[in-house]
Amino acid sequence: MTAFRSGLALLLTLAFCAPAWSAGEDRYDGNSIRQDAIVVIPIQGEITKATHIFLRRNLKLAERAGAKAVILDMDTPGGDLTATDHIQSALLATKVPTFTFINTNAASAGALISLATKQIWMAPVAAIGAAAPVQGGGKDLDKTMKDKVISYYSARARSIAEAQGHNPEIAQAFMDKDKEVKIGDEVINPKGKLLTLDSKSATRRINGKPVLAEGIATSITDLVKQAKLEGPLVRLEPSGFERIGIAIAGLAPLFLLGGLVCGYLEFKMPGATIPGFLAAIFFALFFFGHYIVGLAGFETIALFVVGALLIAVEFAFFPGVILPAVLGVAMMLAALVLAMADRYPSQPFIPSMDQLTLPLFNLGLAIAFAAIVISVLVTMLPKTSFYSRFVLSAAVPGGPVGPRPGQGSAGPAVVLGMTGVTRTPLRPAGKAQFGAAQIDVVSEGEFLDPGTDVRISDIEGARVAVKRVVAS
Repeated sequence: MTAFRSGLALLLTLAFCAPAWSAGEDRYDGNSIRQDAIVVIPIQGEITKATHIFLRRNLKLAERAGAKAVILDMDTPGGDLTATDHIQSALLATKVPTFTFINTNAASAGALISLATKQIWMAPVAAIGAAAPVQGGGKDLDKTMKDKVISYYSARARSIAEAQGHNPEIAQAFMDKDKEVKIGDEVINPKGKLLTLDSKSATRRINGKPVLAEGIATSITDLVKQAKLEGPLVRLEPSGFERIGIAIAGLAPLFLLGGLVCGYLEFKMPGATIPGFLAAIFFALFFFGHYIVGLAGFETIALFVVGALLIAVEFAFFPGVILPAVLGVAMMLAALVLAMADRYPSQPFIPSMDQLTLPLFNLGLAIAFAAIVISVLVTMLPKTSFYSRFVLSAAVPGGPVGPRPGQGSAGPAVVLGMTGVTRTPLRPAGKAQFGAAQIDVVSEGEFLDPGTDVRISDIEGARVAVKRVVAS
């Protein structure tokens, strides 16, 4: 239990320190964002997976705090199309009103992200557009692939723009050079040209409506004033812990595998302490990383800790009852899945099947590999001196120990094949009675309750291994 207590303490420490460590500043704590705040999130440089993680986390912080608005401070040449797709989904999922301030560049992926916000504002010298997909390094896609990508993503851009109140024709023309855009009788973009709009052309009003952008602002403060937003500005900057969180979240199946295998070893070798401590570290890092990237919350960590406590109570105080351990395992597995689900504060606590697909895959992958590793360990570990040293030292104390194998002077010696009965629980170490001899034994591959008939299956020095006697 020492390893469990120290490991649990580590998990709780990481859980409660996560908000401060992920921030470096108080303003990163969701509790410090006032309900009437206007949250500014910079989207600077190339769009990558890290951009998505950073934005998603802070959108959830803003929504949880009840912020009045979120403004993307954008200056990007573009970037990864998959990350852009995820960012658009995040912006559509949040309930907080969203704005983009283009200062000074929203090229390619930046244009597509801007379309996913409710309002677009531009600096006096700024541009938006030219979102045709290309390969890494700027090379053109081959014709078949390009046609497929443009067909799909231009349709998605149209639907997103329409959902957010923007002109879907403009959105398509950003990606497809064969798209002609006309507003009324005026041609905004001729066929054969990829659309790019500067500040003046994007804010032009035709028939009382802007071509795309609401207006020109000299700064975010000016935007706030013109848009009639009221509240303190809170700017959220990325930290080094964001990158750590991304790495941990990306390796989620490996951390789960390490936690499951080390947890198994802790129960197989209860006196070892090291496996239990390592299991706690793996699970703590897993939750810490998923908290940093905006997935796991305190409720999922609490669910996991309560599940672990139920399992500990089962083995420490009510061995053989089963129900607490089963409930504990179910709660821990549920917490692991919920920690990986991309759920927003306004959405139900129970994620949808779409949100559960990747978490269930990651958990299933970890469990499958853990089962393989554990099956190997069940066969190999009992034959090692390392295992014998720990399981025998963990045998239940109390009363004098009877004769060891070969110590016939103290009573009848035990030999291979001898049958007896367990006197204490074997978890997997404990005591068993063989005739007049009560000795330390270890079960092979299963936990046994007191009063179970067993047979000696192996003797190596001071180590006596037993198996359950199966009635024929």
